[in-house]
Amino acid sequence: MEILEDILNTFETMVKLVCSLTFALIILSASIKCQSSFSPFLHAKNAGQPSKYGNKAISERCFCELEGSVNDCECNVAYVDSLNNNKIFPRITSLLTKNYFRFYKVHLFKKCPFWDDNEGKCSLKFCAVEECPADSLPDGLKHSNDTLKSSNRIFFGPLPNEEPCIPSKEDILGSINETISKAASESIATWIEYDAKTSSFCVVDEEPPEDQIYVDLIVNPERYTGYKGPDAHKIWKAIYEENCFNLSSIIFSDFLFLQSSSCEHFICSSLFQDMCFEKRVFYRAVSGLHASINIHLSLKYLYSAAEVPDVLSDGINSLGNWGPNLEEFHRRFDPDRTNGHGPQWLRNLYFLYLLQLRALGKAAPFLENVDCYTGNADEDYETKEAVRDILNIVKDFEYHFNESTMFSGGQQAVKLKDEFRLHFLNVSRIMDCVGCQKCRLWGKLQTQGLGTALKILFSGDFDSPDPTVFDLRSMRRTHFKLTRNEVVALFNALGRLSDSIQALEMFRKLAVS
Repeated sequence: MEILEDILNTFETMVKLVCSLTFALIILSASIKCQSSFSPFLHAKNAGQPSKYGNKAISERCFCELEGSVNDCECNVAYVDSLNNNKIFPRITSLLTKNYFRFYKVHLFKKCPFWDDNEGKCSLKFCAVEECPADSLPDGLKHSNDTLKSSNRIFFGPLPNEEPCIPSKEDILGSINETISKAASESIATWIEYDAKTSSFCVVDEEPPEDQIYVDLIVNPERYTGYKGPDAHKIWKAIYEENCFNLSSIIFSDFLFLQSSSCEHFICSSLFQDMCFEKRVFYRAVSGLHASINIHLSLKYLYSAAEVPDVLSDGINSLGNWGPNLEEFHRRFDPDRTNGHGPQWLRNLYFLYLLQLRALGKAAPFLENVDCYTGNADEDYETKEAVRDILNIVKDFEYHFNESTMFSGGQQAVKLKDEFRLHFLNVSRIMDCVGCQKCRLWGKLQTQGLGTALKILFSGDFDSPDPTVFDLRSMRRTHFKLTRNEVVALFNALGRLSDSIQALEMFRKLAVS
């Protein structure tokens, strides 16, 4: 018997050894595949070697692989380009100049919950945010508590074509007494607040009004401020490295993070090809957001007086010189400089764009009824009609991202969904660690916009019996809850993605000119 136990123990030890060796080989293989050519050793080693893309122009190298299917969606890149550049971009750009969407309420002075960020503060003048004085706010926002009117939450009274229900005397006599005590009312309010928090995918600023400010997004545009270095790189490294769905920490060791010449961290995209769909969606969404922000920084690059090119998108002024920088875009996305991953990061931008479009389409029955109230009746009407115009285009789009296949499969799926939500909640918290105030503003806005999209897609609050049907009548039992800030962030997030896709076309033209 003892001999048999010894044999079994020896066998178990050998199995563990084989598993360990196999795992080590997988990691070694992945590290060789994903190691960036920008580490000092590899850069020197490969410096004299010709590019695998030959002598192709920058435009060809950056865009030759950005064609065909977006992957994980039934749509291709060219179709998205056409939809965005011809229909969505001009409309969303115009919409975001309206007062309802240009003023965003935010707390920019929260303490970083993960590390001491006092030393990482940006002192450059271009990092500062210009606060909107109270007297310049639209009348409808001066005393707003950011909660949409109850009519806009659609608690589903009679639909427009229905007669209101007037109870008869018999109905009144036989009705249930619906009055409740103050204590019970407070308990219900607590339950509702708990439900709202457990369905949220991003941190919502809940500080007292005096700690929050309104920011005019047109006066404080997203652009390169000069904020860079280890403190800036730490943000993206934390976003990727701390939200890894409990995969082995070995896989996420530093050598598997691509570090380009701009020192920005990305996760090697080939590592996630075999991931389950839900986890792949998470990383592609984060990567798409990262790519979009990098395009914005390349599109509105801060030049010194000596570097100003002939053509600047913003013109030359005493406050700074911003304009498109093809070399900066090339540095961030050229496959030669990203170990071949740049085009995939751009493809993830298209994926995120489709995900965001689907969220707008799914929430269309709610969004079509938002009053867009600012106190100016004429502009509010124009804004509401502009929102409906965009939503009509979104609803007519036939290649929407299909979220209905996600998180299906019992308790394990429920656990994965909550893990998915908590990971993105964590990403939104990291935005309070950004040292550049203007970068923090746009980071918080875009993560709230994406978080709102994820809430619409996955919280269940916006589900209808048929996920392909945008029909208010079929969704009457659902209680929609979005704040004004969430609506503003949702549309501005789409606007940023739309602007990025439009910018790719401009960089194509610059590269061949």
